[in-house]
Amino acid sequence: MAQKLVDDAVVRYHKILESQPFANLEWAEALADKMRAHRMVAGTRLASPFLRPHFLSKKQYEQLSKAGESLLAAIERLEGIALQTPALLQRMELLPAERMLASIDPGYSFLHVASLLNTNLNNGTLQFRNFQASSATGLAYGELLADMFYEAPPVKEFRKKYTISKLGGTKYLLSAILKAYKAYGGKKQPNIAVLEFKHPFQTVDGAEYTVLVELFRKHGYQTELVSPEQLDYRGGVLSKGDFKIDLLYRASSLQEFLMRFDLTHPLVRAYRDGKVCMVNSFRAELAQKRAMFSLLTDETVTAKFPLVERKAITAFIPWTRIVTHSKTERHGTTIDLPEYISANKDSLVLIPNDSTGALPVFDGLSTEKAAWDRALKQALRERYVVQERAENVTSKFPVMFYGSMEMRDMLVDVHPHMFLGEVKSATAHLTAGNSGFSTMEGIAATFLLEGK
Repeated sequence: MAQKLVDDAVVRYHKILESQPFANLEWAEALADKMRAHRMVAGTRLASPFLRPHFLSKKQYEQLSKAGESLLAAIERLEGIALQTPALLQRMELLPAERMLASIDPGYSFLHVASLLNTNLNNGTLQFRNFQASSATGLAYGELLADMFYEAPPVKEFRKKYTISKLGGTKYLLSAILKAYKAYGGKKQPNIAVLEFKHPFQTVDGAEYTVLVELFRKHGYQTELVSPEQLDYRGGVLSKGDFKIDLLYRASSLQEFLMRFDLTHPLVRAYRDGKVCMVNSFRAELAQKRAMFSLLTDETVTAKFPLVERKAITAFIPWTRIVTHSKTERHGTTIDLPEYISANKDSLVLIPNDSTGALPVFDGLSTEKAAWDRALKQALRERYVVQERAENVTSKFPVMFYGSMEMRDMLVDVHPHMFLGEVKSATAHLTAGNSGFSTMEGIAATFLLEGK
């Protein structure tokens, strides 16, 4: 029933776009101008070329929230055990620097202040594919897009038949990082830094992080956008120029950081000395490793977890294992892992343990057998996991393409955003499906949907 509500709403919305006066796309050009004014561009490409929002029914959102919160509880339970169990920590395939940073107490007890899950939501079923522990990526973009779309002419017409609600989320992010700062021992109103990790040849500030800076300033907090190169640590104070930093929101992964900086960096030294409250902490990166799902789906590790958490793991996480020359269990049967991977490529994917994008992902269903066996050899040399293949979720979206509207099949990943263990928002990330235009991707405005 929930999916039918969404499906009918999508049909209705597409009919509105095809009717006058919306078919001339003047409204879409005005929307694109608003995005450019907020610097929501990647190079010359709009950060969101999609002309339809993504809709979630309240039932779907409630399902996402319940499942996501149960799974996060299991992840945090496992992290706590791993930090006290060298054998489990070893199985997560941490680099020496990552292991050292994970051992540092961040000054507060929360393992994940802000995080998200990458989710396939398909016709009443859902599956979590991986966990993003470093930051709430996409949250500010999604909120800004929702504000823009809510007042767009075709959405106003759509709202005559359907009730839609904006999810928001950035207010929960601010509240969560301030709670972490208070738990850390912060007594005064903090100066906040939003740490952006700029990629090579990036010449402008990231729009999403700029939005966060503006939001925090509107709430009365002195806030600056900073990059790692701008930080200095002297006399027990982390700073950017004359701006002293009490609370730092880290919008980049540890793996990215360690590719360019070492453990003598000012941020690392300030963090190690307990002179800055950093959200999320480096300790949170334990769950960023895809090996986390390998441990969660190993019943010998989770046998004593609460029943609700074990049910969430079974229902919503695909079977996952670190790729090694070993025997393991799969649904109660002992298998030789490399032999099983070689013989069952169509139901498996090989994914790097780290999420930096430096190594390729291999989808067995779309890979020839000889190429799959070569990929398996690479996975045995590098840090890879093998994961049960999740069926991709696709949906047709109208997109702005060289001044005209085209319908494209897009892969849809829903990201429930969690703050201090609770789901408080969700965004949708779209990538090109079978359209053959691989560079088309971005955030879609996301709304909760009800009928009138």
